[in-house]
Amino acid sequence: MHDLRDVGGTPGGLGLFIIGLFLAGLGAYLFLDRVTVSSGYWSFFGSAGSSFGITLIPVMIGVAMLFYDGGSVLGWILFVGGLMAIMAGLLANLHVHFHSTSLVSTLIMTGLMAAGIGLIIRSTRPVQRAERSGR
Repeated sequence: MHDLRDVGGTPGGLGLFIIGLFLAGLGAYLFLDRVTVSSGYWSFFGSAGSSFGITLIPVMIGVAMLFYDGGSVLGWILFVGGLMAIMAGLLANLHVHFHSTSLVSTLIMTGLMAAGIGLIIRSTRPVQRAERSGR
């Protein structure tokens, strides 16, 4: 049975893990707070704005096949493949902009993330105790 202080199956490190998680989370929040995401026109298979409906056809056929026979492999392929095509189209049409920020702010944000990730990784290493040689 693992003790509450065990992190990653190694003794100790819970405090470092929590501090690292907090620092990495704070850095990621501050960094992502400077990002604006907007969508453009839907364009899939060439023409802009008019091809979203075509990506729904395999999803609808797949759903119909799954309602008829829930174990239909072709129905699952059409349904999941159609959803993946829709997600790919949405992601491909996102516009991501990083707002202007000072170098100091950027260094603080990335430094917090790096320090947090470093502490999280360090917390999973086993604690090495100094051995006394008796001298």
